[in-house]
Amino acid sequence: MPEITLRAANDADIEAVAGVWHRGWADGHAGHVPAGLHAHRTLEHFLGLVPSRIPITTVAVANGRVVGFVTMHDDEVEQVYVDASARGSGTAAILLDRGEEIVAATYDRAWLAVVAGNVRARRFYERRGWVDAGPFDYSAETDAGTFTVPALRYEKDLRTQTV
Repeated sequence: MPEITLRAANDADIEAVAGVWHRGWADGHAGHVPAGLHAHRTLEHFLGLVPSRIPITTVAVANGRVVGFVTMHDDEVEQVYVDASARGSGTAAILLDRGEEIVAATYDRAWLAVVAGNVRARRFYERRGWVDAGPFDYSAETDAGTFTVPALRYEKDLRTQTV
């Protein structure tokens, strides 16, 4: 895998971020969320979500191509996705570290939501020092409003991190 660089997302990244998010969402959520949510998770839906998140998104780039991103919203690491082509390269860890660094500038604790069935993501977060704080109902954004998704809230104390 070539060198990964991070930079602030910009409007030219909208299609690439939406594509990584769309493909990654399908990988991590298929069979693990209420069936009705799948109908809302089209590429067009993600293309609609990305523009408002550009100011709070950092992208990972390899060979001039976006291979992942992290989006922060207040104390939430809202989205962390890595393209399948970059998995195993350390890109997710680099992105999560950046998300934690940005949240830590304002908050002592960060949180994120993960569906219980996404075992790969849960293991990754736990290896990175995140703790399962229990179940909660996550309000997933759709074009028709919000959709309640049973999820787990993972938290990390950022006061002791050494990123």
